[in-house]
Amino acid sequence: MTEHRVVFDFEIDFSNGGGIQGQGFRLDIDGDDIADADLADYIVKDMRLLMVGEVRILNKQIIQEAHKRGAADVPQVD
Repeated sequence: MTEHRVVFDFEIDFSNGGGIQGQGFRLDIDGDDIADADLADYIVKDMRLLMVGEVRILNKQIIQEAHKRGAADVPQVD
């Protein structure tokens, strides 16, 4: 089975001010695609961020690459 990862940039604004950005961020995904909303939920949960306002996903690209985490390490997106 081919494994996929998503490579993307993101910007996250916090509701209490400030924000963070990431460039060239990579995450393991199940399947060969992920919706931007699911990806935003995934990174917020994985980074355990609180008081998150807007999340912007930019320059998203799906690549074929071996997963770097074990299945137990990947947070579940509801």
